[in-house]
Amino acid sequence: MPVPADLRSWLALRAIDGLGDAGVCRLVQAFGSAEAACRAPVEALVESGGVRRSVAEAIGRGPDRESQRGIDRELNILDRRRYSVVTCLDPEYPARLRMIPDPPPLLYVSGTMDARDHHAVAIVGSRHVTAAGRAITEELSHHLAGAGFTVVSGLARGVDAAAHRGALAAHGRTVAVLGCGIDRTYPPEHASLRERIEAGGAVVSELPVGAFPHSYHFPRRNRIISGMCLGVVVTEAAVQSGSLITARLAGEQGREVFAVPGSVKADNSRGPNGLIKQGAKLVEGAMDVIEELLPQLEPSVRARIQAHAPAPSAQAVGQPLDGNEAKVYAALSAEPTHLDAVIARAALPAADVTGLLLAMELKGSVRQLPGQSYIRI
Repeated sequence: MPVPADLRSWLALRAIDGLGDAGVCRLVQAFGSAEAACRAPVEALVESGGVRRSVAEAIGRGPDRESQRGIDRELNILDRRRYSVVTCLDPEYPARLRMIPDPPPLLYVSGTMDARDHHAVAIVGSRHVTAAGRAITEELSHHLAGAGFTVVSGLARGVDAAAHRGALAAHGRTVAVLGCGIDRTYPPEHASLRERIEAGGAVVSELPVGAFPHSYHFPRRNRIISGMCLGVVVTEAAVQSGSLITARLAGEQGREVFAVPGSVKADNSRGPNGLIKQGAKLVEGAMDVIEELLPQLEPSVRARIQAHAPAPSAQAVGQPLDGNEAKVYAALSAEPTHLDAVIARAALPAADVTGLLLAMELKGSVRQLPGQSYIRI
């Protein structure tokens, strides 16, 4: 959608010290528009808008000169660029996000928001993801997006990037929430990934145009990731992790929290394992997420999701692999195993093992990773 006609008034309200996101949303809802709120008398702002008198007086005075220059710069950039702006009053604004205690008054968007994004799942985790963590993240995202869920994440290195790529591989929708201005890409090496997301989904930010990716932006950004979604999945995360902040916010917002278990010895599994201890739903595959969320969906959406849900794998329903395939499968685990180790454990000729691995990869039983390593799926 285009830039709102009264965007200057929205930016003016956002620039008022002491008002905050919830205050801006409350005011525009009370007065019907940002422009009307900016023109309202002090007494009306206090009585109908519920703001302190000092804040109401600041609204009457308007932003200071430096803030006004910043607003002018931002409007000039938005006028020249392809970005759109969605306000908390607009029907395009994510409905679930509007219900959190402090929804962002404005969302800057590149790409397109869609009604399908109402049924979204966030996948988050460590920037320093393991090969196994990347594989399970891509698999979960691929299956969830293929079933019809929008996958939301933060465009960061590691798990976030894997989540976006998995959804794109399924030709599904994915939304990236930035911790910087919409005109910046962070990390910069994800520029091409961002372009792919914009082509079939959206990149969004609540921050002013030009905002740098300061560390303090990301915890605030996380409330948007969780707020847009039905639930949050944590695949890999250390104990001190921004992903756990997202999971905590999800719980506070009444969203479902899911976690992929891992080795008790692995630092990247301590976060998800801790969440499971606290009551998060244990996830071994996409169906664990889908089954938990189905009761929250409208009947028509539920039927569509069920029709496209991933079918159980042959291994999951107990169908045995061929004799030598079973030997190779037994030589693998969820952790990367080098080809030489697979050959030694399977006790089969090297040529046979490589052929079996290729056949099993085509079946979807194993996945090859960089460096001639393999994992079970």
